Amino acid sequence: MKFELITSAQNDAVKHLVKLRDRRHRDREKLTLLEGYRELTRAEEYGMTLSECFFSPRHFLGTNEFPLLERLAAKGVRVRELAPHLLEKVSYRDRPEGLLAIAGMKTHTLDDIPVDPRGLYLVAETVEKPGNLGSMLRSADAVNATGVILCEKGTDIYNPNVIRASTGALFSVPLAETDNASAMAWLRKNNIKILAATPHTDLCYTDADLTCGVALAVGAEQTGLTDFWMDGADMKVVIPMLGKIDSLNVATATTLLLYEAVRQRGFPRAGERA
Repeated sequence: MKFELITSAQNDAVKHLVKLRDRRHRDREKLTLLEGYRELTRAEEYGMTLSECFFSPRHFLGTNEFPLLERLAAKGVRVRELAPHLLEKVSYRDRPEGLLAIAGMKTHTLDDIPVDPRGLYLVAETVEKPGNLGSMLRSADAVNATGVILCEKGTDIYNPNVIRASTGALFSVPLAETDNASAMAWLRKNNIKILAATPHTDLCYTDADLTCGVALAVGAEQTGLTDFWMDGADMKVVIPMLGKIDSLNVATATTLLLYEAVRQRGFPRAGERA
């Protein structure tokens, strides 16, 4: 299949891609950029609406890219080739993979979160760094978490760096964006206990009962959870710190807590889901 080749930085499509690197334009147009084979594949798999796709064969890492492009074109996605220097101009990555797409943003509400009496939920309050948020979503997908609730928005979930760090898990995990009060009310209504990690307690996270329906609450990188969640928590646990540093990166702490919950519930056999 032959695709149109764009060679000029003055092309309207290239200018549009550059604009979408800015959050204000993404929010205004409700569009975001997806970059990389895994990200595009997972976006397609989980029903994201892709409107345009751009590629540069010189940057491809394997042989699966052209079948993906042909599949997208067959679905009505406009596919065009970019000259290598243009792909590098619009890419977020130091080492581009040669694939970039424009996708429509979805709205994520508490109605999108499944209700499970023994569910495993993650509550993230005002997490600011895209890399951390993406890693947390990736960990949530890895343990097959029931849902992720993002409170008091700290970063743009459709920031391309969130999508990249999540390796596309943004599309697979049930997700909601809301305020603290609404999240707390939803958890209380559905009898989900709230766990908060803090250095100011004696209960080790491995000793807490995480086999019930539980929401693991984590907070901003610099300040941690606010008093709203600390005061409302049903359980407070500590992750022991044995060295000189007094806290873990929020994404690392999240992964430990999620996997401890899965350990207590019984790890699935290879090939099965939790």
